[in-house]
Amino acid sequence: MELRLKERLGRKFDEEIRFFKGWIDGPKRVGAICPTSSVTAKRMASVIDTASGLPVLELGPGTGIITKAILRHGVSPENLVSIEYSTDFYQHLVRTFAGVSFINGDAFDLERTLGAWKDKTFDSVVSAIPLLSFPMERRIALLEDLLNRIPAGRPVMQITYGPVSPIIANPDRYRIKHYDFVVRNIPPAQLWTYTRA
Repeated sequence: MELRLKERLGRKFDEEIRFFKGWIDGPKRVGAICPTSSVTAKRMASVIDTASGLPVLELGPGTGIITKAILRHGVSPENLVSIEYSTDFYQHLVRTFAGVSFINGDAFDLERTLGAWKDKTFDSVVSAIPLLSFPMERRIALLEDLLNRIPAGRPVMQITYGPVSPIIANPDRYRIKHYDFVVRNIPPAQLWTYTRA
């Protein structure tokens, strides 16, 4: 029992050190000061419809806390495509999660980055990309691209740490919904969903 607890604490410490190193190397690419909490990750994964049979697209998995929640939600590893910009995080993810299709690349250039997956329809998108680090026009372009890759009515789930949606309203093009405010996260997290109008 004590050994298992030590192993769990050791893994958590390794995860936080890896995250902190990523933040030091590129604070604009890592949008938070701590890894996402398991509570937040579970809430983010909850929008996925595992009965759809469609693959799920994850953006910005970081150390893999949200990836783990998506798999625990019932998505099979071969049905998860995950894009990570940081090569260090990507290498860690590949070693940690067997069977998941990890791609080391730029989520803002999905046509190129997705490769063999570029013509697939996804059930939903779960994103931890630090959108506030990018200009609004790039955020909108990314959202539009993502919404074109999922069925109408299915969500793009986005985490952010600001008080309002990181993407401005455009009711003719998409709907924005405040999904949750998670206090058990450092810093507290806002969750937003976007669906095609």
